[in-house]
Amino acid sequence: MNKETLWTKNFISVSASNFFLFVVFYFLLVTMPVYALQRLGGNATEAGLLTTFFLISAIIIRPFAGQWIEQFGRKTILISSQVIFLGASLLYFLPDTFGMMLVIRFIHGIGFGMATTAAGAMVAEIIPGSRRGEGMGYFVMSTNLAMVIGPFLGLTAMRQWGSSVMFMICIAISALALISGLLVNAAEHKHTARALSIFQVKFNPKDLFEFSALPIAVVGAFFSVAYASILSFVSVYAEEIHVGEAASYFFIVYAIVLLLSRPFTGKWFDRYGANVIIYPAIFLFAAGLLLLSQTGTAIVFLIAAGIIGLGWGTLFPSFQTIAIQEASPQKKALATATFLSVFDLGIGLGSFIIGWAVTGMSFSMLYVYCAVYVLVGLFVYSLLHGRQAKKKHQMEKGEHQVV
Repeated sequence: MNKETLWTKNFISVSASNFFLFVVFYFLLVTMPVYALQRLGGNATEAGLLTTFFLISAIIIRPFAGQWIEQFGRKTILISSQVIFLGASLLYFLPDTFGMMLVIRFIHGIGFGMATTAAGAMVAEIIPGSRRGEGMGYFVMSTNLAMVIGPFLGLTAMRQWGSSVMFMICIAISALALISGLLVNAAEHKHTARALSIFQVKFNPKDLFEFSALPIAVVGAFFSVAYASILSFVSVYAEEIHVGEAASYFFIVYAIVLLLSRPFTGKWFDRYGANVIIYPAIFLFAAGLLLLSQTGTAIVFLIAAGIIGLGWGTLFPSFQTIAIQEASPQKKALATATFLSVFDLGIGLGSFIIGWAVTGMSFSMLYVYCAVYVLVGLFVYSLLHGRQAKKKHQMEKGEHQVV
């Protein structure tokens, strides 16, 4: 039997577009708080609001983006949102007050939320059904790679060339996201929706959320709370344990492990089912956090990075794949929006909880608790999806044996 093609022009283009979107996201995630403190005269709390406003607008817009995708088509919404995203990038030169910058961050988040929803829905349509787990793994890897390149490029630009060059690079990368999106050939709706219908959104919960995706979205959000401890504080922890020089390599090692493992984990997901991949990945994620809590050398610190990369880097694309698989074909865009919105809520809530927790304990103890928390996630996953997945896999296996 011929193997269905995964690496098509469309798949590469939409993955590249997603990569550039997230490079800008992580680029600004690490530079905007510093810019707010140094150039806009904000305090630490206000600087944190720059990320909060961005994520809030992205979360709010995603359910509506899912509806608009069904009305106007995936590519139409992808390109429209990338135009908004690029336009917002052009505005960063203008504000001289903190309030104006918050407005721009809110607009930027709208473009980001719409674009990532459309890209996720589009790639779900492009990937062959028999290679869904493998394809989603590679697609999500574009996000993981952006998480490495974005912060590195952003901090380098700010330190070496200043904020003007930093924003120019942001504009250039946003333009690359738009160009990549234009290269995607997507089958659009045969009917033409009226332009005014974009304002005629439905507020019925069934139209705003895909309920089949909610259980696995809640699972993803549960684990993202622990992952927020890595995103927000791993570099601070590295300084505390005197391995600060290794902090910049943490996500590089993380990404290398992802690159090496992705050809196997995605295929195993498709062949053996979700549980065979997810349960070991949960243990690996917990083990990486536990090792991180006990590290005192750069080598152990980076080994922990690799284990966390293998664990969490396998969990996230697996969860997103499940969310898409559980939805009907016409609801895959809404399923993507639902999953990403709930996941982002987990990241936002996790950042707040972790930030509050570290005021009363050491980072070492924090990561011990995070490891225990992840192990509790075994039961959360089993309850919300694992048991059903096992029954479904056994039924499919029995059907194949009968045939």
